[in-house]
Amino acid sequence: MSGRALILDCDGVLAETELDGHLVAFNRTFEQLGFPFRWTAEEYGPLLRIGGGKERLKAYLAQHPEIDLGSGEELDERILAAHKLKSAIYVELVDSGALPGRTGIARIIGEALDAGWQVACASTSAEKSVEAVLASVIGPDQRARMAGVYAGDIVPAKKPAPDIYLLTASELGRTPDEVVVIEDSQSGAAAAAAAGMAHVVTVSHFTGDDEFPAATTVVDSLGDEGAPAKLLAGLDVRNADGVIDLAGLERVLADHAALRAS
Repeated sequence: MSGRALILDCDGVLAETELDGHLVAFNRTFEQLGFPFRWTAEEYGPLLRIGGGKERLKAYLAQHPEIDLGSGEELDERILAAHKLKSAIYVELVDSGALPGRTGIARIIGEALDAGWQVACASTSAEKSVEAVLASVIGPDQRARMAGVYAGDIVPAKKPAPDIYLLTASELGRTPDEVVVIEDSQSGAAAAAAAGMAHVVTVSHFTGDDEFPAATTVVDSLGDEGAPAKLLAGLDVRNADGVIDLAGLERVLADHAALRAS
């Protein structure tokens, strides 16, 4: 083993899932269940700061008391049923090939696995949803080589709390200074920072205006052959071809360690 771990968020990191996947699935769910509202992309963006689909829906309903879907246990049961249906619709979307992987993500996962890094996914999305995206983006052979998927309600406090990253590192047997996280959102990056972990941000559709004060590097993607990454902020760890590879991730770890030691 290399003594290194790469931990990836799912939504917005593996694929552009929020706009073309989760939002579509939520609105189809609302329609099927007869809920008297639909979410626009403009409404959905701010809701993404709330980790977890059930939590997101509950927060929205709290912001709109004019929408009466019940209260107490009745409301909790309706939210749980809606989220279960939404997850099934989302998996169907992923399985249909509607959500291609983001630039460079399959490449960096393959490079890390080949070099002996542990690779895991840590997400507040439902585990079935994450597994569906992984199957679509990297395929079953690469998925089988990964160290694990840690997702859904596996921890009580969701991002921006650090719990999911601390749990994942513990399960992998890694200390925070042996981990590089790839995130796309402010809440996810804050979770990685609170866990004391170096992180790279690849901004996604809804997160271009977010702030990432503790990120070593902020880019528009990891880059691929013929599709270089664009540096948006922080340390330039791209190689000569404009791609973030394992050498770049090692530089991220080294820079993070130097800052912690200073």
